[in-house]
Amino acid sequence: MALGKDNGNESNWISFSDVMTGLMVIFLFIAISYISEVQKKQKERDLIFEEFKATRELLYAELEQEFKDDFKDWEVELDKDLSIKFTNPDVLFPSGRANIRQNFARILDEFLPRYFDILLQDKYANRIAEIRIEGHTDEVPAPTYDADPYIGNVKLSQLRSAEVLKYFRHMSYYNKLSKDRESQLQFLLTANGLSYGRTLDDQKELTALTGNPANDTFSRRVEFKIITSSQSLVDRVLKEIED
Repeated sequence: MALGKDNGNESNWISFSDVMTGLMVIFLFIAISYISEVQKKQKERDLIFEEFKATRELLYAELEQEFKDDFKDWEVELDKDLSIKFTNPDVLFPSGRANIRQNFARILDEFLPRYFDILLQDKYANRIAEIRIEGHTDEVPAPTYDADPYIGNVKLSQLRSAEVLKYFRHMSYYNKLSKDRESQLQFLLTANGLSYGRTLDDQKELTALTGNPANDTFSRRVEFKIITSSQSLVDRVLKEIED
């Protein structure tokens, strides 16, 4: 009888061991699957960042090569983030107004066709998500547009960016575009008024980052900014990491 009892215990123990072994195998497969998924996501993130970096560097190189001499004459800044800052107030807009001066019009006539010849190349067809025309002001109130100084300058800066876009749409270069190109630009191009939320200091750096006093002359400007399609993916990846 004792022998039979011992055999029963041994049988029960073997059965329990089999269950534990099976569970360990299941957990092992889960761990392998999880590690594989993590590695896959990491590779995808690496590819996104590499594409993002390569696209920005290529666009920067082409813009710098095309305009390096002109930008000096026009007092224009090309930043690594692909923003092009027109900061010379003498060629932009009269104070408190949105009509384009003749000097600025002449610069736009030279700048815009060459700028869009670069951006509309087939190699960038799926790499550019948005082309922003941004209007920026100093902190001087604009009561003509609103009693609230910030909102008044929002409206003024919005009008200025819209005037630049309107000027472009009336150029012969734009009117000669194919319907497909026009549709593409209508999707990509936006006009934005940012008031004095992003003023610049004496070094033409954002005061929000440097903490330096604003330079009213440099703060009154128009910027052209390229948002690459990879950038939206980078933002999504960063959000996933934060979550």
